Amino acid sequence: MNDIRIIIIEDHDLTRMGLKAALKQHSGITVIGEAATGQEGLRLLNQLQPDVAIVDIGLPDLDGVEVTRKFKDAEDPSQSAATKVLMLTMHDTEESVMAAFAAGADSYSVKDVDIKQLVEAIRLTHEGQVWIDPAIARIVLSQAKRMAPIAATGDITQAGDDYTQVLESAPLTERELEVLELIVAGYSNAKIAEELYITVGTVKTHVCNILNKLSASDRTQAAVRALRTGLVR
Repeated sequence: MNDIRIIIIEDHDLTRMGLKAALKQHSGITVIGEAATGQEGLRLLNQLQPDVAIVDIGLPDLDGVEVTRKFKDAEDPSQSAATKVLMLTMHDTEESVMAAFAAGADSYSVKDVDIKQLVEAIRLTHEGQVWIDPAIARIVLSQAKRMAPIAATGDITQAGDDYTQVLESAPLTERELEVLELIVAGYSNAKIAEELYITVGTVKTHVCNILNKLSASDRTQAAVRALRTGLVR
């Protein structure tokens, strides 16, 4: 398997150098370029076409949101689609988070993330999955809930193509939908059990089934996918 090709666009020299050094310690990842400004980062994105770009949202000349938007709006969409953007920032406000995703960012992480988590985020992002730092997941879920167009009835006629086929072949049961709604609301397994008058073991079974049916690796990803497909409003 080929290494995941990374570029780092970060204006703080120590942060950029630290990220580069830390990522070099992990097999399967190769840093092929780095930039300290948005303009230089945009040039590298178009020139190198990395697998994943780690982009700081607070760049001095052209911020990370604009870098991402300009790159994603490139004339050749087949090229920009091949590169995934992982936005890295100190900001966890709803405005900055949603601006990043609106610009086309694929994943979002805060800067103080553990390096092992960052590596996992890079790998999942490269695979085409949305990775959202747990510290800001609630922001995305809250916004997505307000924007979700479909009622939580299991109707997936307007759902995204990525999950429609899976959900049609293995639809969620009524109880699984109830559990999913509580996952989106941020309930723990114990709280879900208390709310639905079932055992924690039964909740775990339902959660496992939900993750499998939504092809999600964790509860946060399941919640985001549920909201995107309209399973939960």
